[in-house]
Amino acid sequence: MRPSARITSVLAGFVLAAGGALFAAPAATAAPTSIQECEQYLVQHGKQVTDGVGQACYEGQIGNQTSCAASLQAVGISANDASGACRAAH
Repeated sequence: MRPSARITSVLAGFVLAAGGALFAAPAATAAPTSIQECEQYLVQHGKQVTDGVGQACYEGQIGNQTSCAASLQAVGISANDASGACRAAH
């Protein structure tokens, strides 16, 4: 491979890597909002937010809806409110 072609290939790889990092960065900041939406849903329905609620909302945010609902019910949230909060987290 000629040196000029090699340099062009390396630069193209850097550009693609930098572009991927720019697109991935906003997704990383979106995660806490889902947990906050889950907690806000529960507050709007008259429930108190505790550490257990935060952990359950995190489970819903990462897509584990079953664990989210079960954890919320374990801390005294009704099944309907737990289901709605977990949907808000996802």
